[in-house]
Amino acid sequence: MLDNAGRPICCELWPGNTSDAQALIPIVDRLKGRFHIQRICLVADRGMISKKTIEELRKAHRQTRFILGARLRAVKEIREQVLADQGRYRQVYGPKLHSKDPGPLKVKEVRMQDRRYMVCYNEDQARKDRADRQAIVEALKDQLKHGDKSLIGNKGYRRFVKTVGKRFEIDEEKVQREARFDGRWVLQTDTELTPTQTALKYKELWMVEAIFRTLKSVLATRPIYHKCDETIRGHVFCSFLALVLLKELQARMEVRSWRTEWDRLKDDLDALEEITIQNAGRTFVIRSRTRGDAGQALQAAGVALGPTVRWGP
Repeated sequence: MLDNAGRPICCELWPGNTSDAQALIPIVDRLKGRFHIQRICLVADRGMISKKTIEELRKAHRQTRFILGARLRAVKEIREQVLADQGRYRQVYGPKLHSKDPGPLKVKEVRMQDRRYMVCYNEDQARKDRADRQAIVEALKDQLKHGDKSLIGNKGYRRFVKTVGKRFEIDEEKVQREARFDGRWVLQTDTELTPTQTALKYKELWMVEAIFRTLKSVLATRPIYHKCDETIRGHVFCSFLALVLLKELQARMEVRSWRTEWDRLKDDLDALEEITIQNAGRTFVIRSRTRGDAGQALQAAGVALGPTVRWGP
């Protein structure tokens, strides 16, 4: 669980057969009691939360709001009405001029009775979706020339074909209908946030995904060889504690506009050593020079190294 700035604040573990939906309500209740939170806004990806779970979250004593990714193809109202709305988009981000710029984004609000939907559109993603679909259709045409039975096992091909007698042909209507989803995703919310605020809050899910990647790859949480629940919790807690320290160090460095890759910084810190030398009854402590980003990291952490050579105890 993260705060608004992306800092880890707590972690919990469940047995491997526990679904997200079953764990969600207890999490919300524990958060409110543990951290004395009055109101919570839950941001979740499409398909994670059922209608029944949403009803539980919206009960008065929980005061929980939500921003949920919607299933474009599975929900008839979204597929046939929300996406067909002719309202104008509002630009959040324009075309990318540099590689680090955010992707282009336009948003608009569509209301269906008491339901608020935010339609988001990314022009770059739309071009990619069109190109990917065209590549599938071209490959499908080529495959149909050599026989069509093998196509049914390919999900990407299957959605663009139809049966004509005992044969398969490209379904041009399906191809055209699929184009309305290009570069679009839809959010449903019961908050009072503007369409822009809603879209940007939803996009912050990438922070959660980045945290998981950091835990699994950078901090090497997995594989876990323990068999007892207590040792597994201890293993993950140590990884979580390391993650908290790592994020704090990175935040302190970013405040000073210092950015570094963790693997490189770790090597720079590992290279920092002290050697104790005794000679003629005297003791000297000699420290290696800081290299790379190690000096900036130590300065950001408030650590003073002292002189390179000093008298020993």
